[in-house]
Amino acid sequence: MLKIIQIVALLQGLFILFIFYRTKKKYKKATFWLFFGSIVSILLYIIGSDDNNLFIDGADWFLFDSSLFLTFLFLYFKYFRSDNEVFLKRDYLFFLPSLFSFLIETLEIVSDRENDFLEIIETLIEFVFLGYLIYVLYNLLKTKRANWILYFVVPIVLIMSISYINGVLDLVELAPIVFSDDDDFNTYLLLVVAFLFYFITFYFISKPKELIPNAKINKYKSSNLKPELIEKYKNALIQAMEKEKLFVDSRLSIHEVSKKLNIPRQYISEVLNLHLEKSFQDFVNEYRVEAFVKNLKNDQYDHFTLFGMATEVGFSSKSTFNATFKKVKGITPTQFKNSIAKKKIIGAE
Repeated sequence: MLKIIQIVALLQGLFILFIFYRTKKKYKKATFWLFFGSIVSILLYIIGSDDNNLFIDGADWFLFDSSLFLTFLFLYFKYFRSDNEVFLKRDYLFFLPSLFSFLIETLEIVSDRENDFLEIIETLIEFVFLGYLIYVLYNLLKTKRANWILYFVVPIVLIMSISYINGVLDLVELAPIVFSDDDDFNTYLLLVVAFLFYFITFYFISKPKELIPNAKINKYKSSNLKPELIEKYKNALIQAMEKEKLFVDSRLSIHEVSKKLNIPRQYISEVLNLHLEKSFQDFVNEYRVEAFVKNLKNDQYDHFTLFGMATEVGFSSKSTFNATFKKVKGITPTQFKNSIAKKKIIGAE
């Protein structure tokens, strides 16, 4: 009966992968591939679980264990809650515990005997996976998004957590948590995974956006800007602020910058939003804040009020100035001024 469930879950998982791959352009890239990797790792586990191997009884296919699935699941939830469209290179480090786990399993098979040092390392790695599980569970309980999957991920998290905790207890020669024998553990896990696939299929048909957020529509998709033009326009915008100080004009608009630099307005917007990753207003206001800071340190502006100095660099609203300054510097203009005054006093001493 279990093998029939495994085969059905395997076929359903392959169906999910096929359908999702065909529509991958609709979804956020990083989240899509992490979800895709989660499904692939589940399929590998269904095929090659040590105690319920689909093809060979008693086979020790350690590359098909649950650790890879945990890593993908952890990263999937990490990116599901973020706005990142692209997978960050530093997050590849989260796959290191799985890699070390595979290496340790390889060494144990090659040496054909138990090694206390490797057992300790393996236990430490299991703590890392336990941390991944806790993170997933915490985020599931904390956020209202993705609660549909809570009923199925929580059992997976709890079953695997008990397994890892028992591994630690066994190392320090303490009594394990009585849950089930090893065969039942893998059977329960496979059953939960099989039902998870059924639920994923249901949500894919009825509410696909709750599985993977849609990618942001790129309004510059049809742009024909070449890399050399992007760099040229970027430098022109920076020079217009740094050398010509266009930002001091409180009424400065993207249209006026377009006319002055002879660059189409759409291209200025594209360069700022896509390649400098900021809006036109943020781009201009950052230069205004830096100019304000420079003037604040200049003794000839000592008789100016803070807002008086702000108007000198292009701000026309006190509330906008205060909000922008705090956004850029992390503190209010008054706090910044006081920190400079303290440094002057300390320097004088």
